[in-house]
Amino acid sequence: MFFVLGEYRITGRRAADISADVERAVGEGLLEPGQLLPPMRQLAQDLGVNPNTVSAAYRTLRERGVIETDGRRGSRVRARPSTTARERIQVVAPPGTRNLGDGNPDTALLPPLDDALAFAARRAREEPALYGTDAVRPELARLAREAFTADGVPAGPIGVTSGTLDAIERLLTVWLRAGDAVAVEDPGWGAVLDLVPALGLRPVPVAVDDDGPLPDAVERALDGGARALIVTSRAQNPTGAALGARRSRELRAVLARHPQTLLIEDDHGHHIVGRPPHPLAGATERWAFVRSAAKAYGPDLRLGVFTGDPVGVDRVLGRQRLAAGWVSHLLQDTVTHLWRTGAVDPREVAASYGTRRDALIAALARRGVTAHGRSGMNVWIPVPDETGAVARLLQSGWAVAPGARFRLASPQGVRVTVSRLTPADTEHLADALADACGPAVSRHYA
Repeated sequence: MFFVLGEYRITGRRAADISADVERAVGEGLLEPGQLLPPMRQLAQDLGVNPNTVSAAYRTLRERGVIETDGRRGSRVRARPSTTARERIQVVAPPGTRNLGDGNPDTALLPPLDDALAFAARRAREEPALYGTDAVRPELARLAREAFTADGVPAGPIGVTSGTLDAIERLLTVWLRAGDAVAVEDPGWGAVLDLVPALGLRPVPVAVDDDGPLPDAVERALDGGARALIVTSRAQNPTGAALGARRSRELRAVLARHPQTLLIEDDHGHHIVGRPPHPLAGATERWAFVRSAAKAYGPDLRLGVFTGDPVGVDRVLGRQRLAAGWVSHLLQDTVTHLWRTGAVDPREVAASYGTRRDALIAALARRGVTAHGRSGMNVWIPVPDETGAVARLLQSGWAVAPGARFRLASPQGVRVTVSRLTPADTEHLADALADACGPAVSRHYA
């Protein structure tokens, strides 16, 4: 049996066959991004199968990130299937080209790990972590809670995950179900823009400016049915946006009108940003505030700490026990030592990145090019044609990240990571960017 969709015919009798047929058609380009699929009952009737069979097929397609469902508006082919991760949209820097597109920190600012790893090894010898041991090391939990409290994050239990993205995935999974809408920053972190639809959820773009998500855009997304909001506190990737006190108050007022919203705050900029956070945590009944060690201490330290409402944290830790079990205590003890001994001077790191960002933004401004970068290690430059800009920059010896990695509906741009910039680089890079990008003025990015 089959159903005709344009020139393509959906076929299959079992849910697995139907989902496999649609996924194959998407991969071969027979079904285009945005293509509306037939209602489940209609397809079931034409295929001569039970509607539950089609429902199961669509559920599989959502879970695999092939389609997205928007309530009564139906199911559509995703604009970007989850098998095409945004990380694959990158520029290969040929020999002799300066790579400013990979988003990595300055390795000179990362602390040596020798003493921390030695401490973790001694601890493992003296107090080996065995089955039944508490999932979270008490000292790590204490240090995390002290830091959260100092920054105005409400009291809540502490959990440990394998980085920020792991925490976000677990939180979305325990609170939402396939087809639910999630408000995400646009432009925003490409990994989140991929993760949300890969979980069978529907991303709703929210415009941002230098202060973070625009309150009106958040309100529209929540009024439109978004059940979750993911916000970056500081060092927003790719724009460098940072929530200020005023924007935090405005967003809190919006969230107060939507108390059942799942609020997830990503503070990956902890210890690399000089600006204090202005948490939204506690503005809704369901909330979580997440920090990771990657940017300040090294990307291979795959550890994140989070706190939140007791129900949400308990759900995450319960699911974690059934899967990974816990994050390695060796890793927890390593990060504990780094935090306890002050292995990183946050003011020094923030000043180093800030000096490079500010110098590049000022140099571009002198050339009539608008750029954004309030915090962190990235500068975002709106451009009329990012593909052409990236190509011209490569010809000039510079590799940057194309904005397509970070966008849903927002205008085009390129991201420059300043961690490898030296003072001698700045003027040369600004000349190349001005030539490649041209003047572009934007108060926000949507």
